[in-house]
Amino acid sequence: MQHHVMDKNDLRKFVIQTITDKKIRLEKFINFTLDASRDIKKTPKYDSIREEMQEEIYQMQRQLGALSDLQRNMAKVVNLPPGIAGIGSLVLTNKARFYISVSLGEFFYEGDRFYAISPESPMGQMMIGRQAGYDFVLNGIHQKIVEVL
Repeated sequence: MQHHVMDKNDLRKFVIQTITDKKIRLEKFINFTLDASRDIKKTPKYDSIREEMQEEIYQMQRQLGALSDLQRNMAKVVNLPPGIAGIGSLVLTNKARFYISVSLGEFFYEGDRFYAISPESPMGQMMIGRQAGYDFVLNGIHQKIVEVL
């Protein structure tokens, strides 16, 4: 894992933009699906197709709500000073890079793999309040915090 200077503010902006982009794509797909469902003929033969499309729209609207929650939660993420892990910290372990913020999962930033995790997640709970040198095991995987930015 290569180490280079990381601007957490840029990382925070990137995560916010990623969430926004996902919302925009999902909204477009919802609108496309709504338009398509309106175009289906109003006959009993097509009722099951319309029902499936309505279920799909419902699921996408739930995803959209979850993305809106992530946006609201990102407003609470502040750039903490390096040293002790907290909400807004970038925690480098011997296995991966974790951005304690929201539960966005894996993403790539400046060619490196990161994981945006919620402070409430099991991994977040293992890291909050810890500093470099802390060892832990989660799901049978041993990790050591190398640096907290």
